[in-house]
Amino acid sequence: MNHLIGMKELEKPQIEALLDRANAWAERPGEQTDILNGRFVANLFLEPSTRTRFSFEVAEKRLGAHVLNFTAETSSTTKGETVYDTLRTLESMGVEAAVIRTKENQLLQDLAGQVQLRLINAGDGTNEHPTQCLLDLLTMKRYFGKIAGLKVAIIGDLRHSRVLGSHLHALPKLGAELILSGPPSMMRAKEEVPAGVKTVDIEEAIETADVVMMLRVQLERHEHALFDTKELYHQAYGLTLERAQRMKKGAVIMHPAPINRGVEIDTNLVEAEQSLIFTQMSNGVPVRMAVLETLMTGGESKWASSLQMASF
Repeated sequence: MNHLIGMKELEKPQIEALLDRANAWAERPGEQTDILNGRFVANLFLEPSTRTRFSFEVAEKRLGAHVLNFTAETSSTTKGETVYDTLRTLESMGVEAAVIRTKENQLLQDLAGQVQLRLINAGDGTNEHPTQCLLDLLTMKRYFGKIAGLKVAIIGDLRHSRVLGSHLHALPKLGAELILSGPPSMMRAKEEVPAGVKTVDIEEAIETADVVMMLRVQLERHEHALFDTKELYHQAYGLTLERAQRMKKGAVIMHPAPINRGVEIDTNLVEAEQSLIFTQMSNGVPVRMAVLETLMTGGESKWASSLQMASF
């Protein structure tokens, strides 16, 4: 495993190994190590980000790495330099890994065979967001003790969600039942949805799922307003207080964030008892530590071998 481009490319054992390693880090919150001492990682965020960027930086520093941060506004890409040229420049300086967020679909796939750095996809366009998917999976597994057999409903702006792009591949591989729901104008093209993944109405999705995952309406990616008001969207396709009362006993609420309170989810549900939203955020650091460690050490570091992997 040289890069983390997407969940589509990973086999089930690789996903499970990353989750096991992430769980070991999650059992040791805040613990520092020198696994990547003296080694350099660059964060190239060519699209705005808060949670993902800071989460990667915390993970890198907890592993002992030197961190270089780039943003679109301050990088030479504003002068016409290609991302490839930027990566080759970093490579020549001894940087070993690059975490990249971009608006361009498939950019990392195109770059993977052209550079020696380890590439980590921090979200590419509307394609995939593999580390968000992994932290969602870790959250489910730590809460339920399993992923196989869970019924997971992903609801909202399916058309533009790179998080969904990763879950479309990962959840079925791990034995979960994935169902989708959202406005017709926000649905994925049929050819993008794997066999066995069903589309249902929002009431069925919320009432039958073990995990109700709401997605942000990505207004910045829509050319025209889809609903006259946010309130109308919330009533038609949001997780309202009334709908939440009809969730299965033991079911949980998730959301990859950022959250449009009062649009896809009622503000009172964000931190409700059945919500795992902030647990998801806390699981981002151990997941990204696991990814960086695995890619940059082959998962065979002295520190890693000394960890007693927690059993789920």
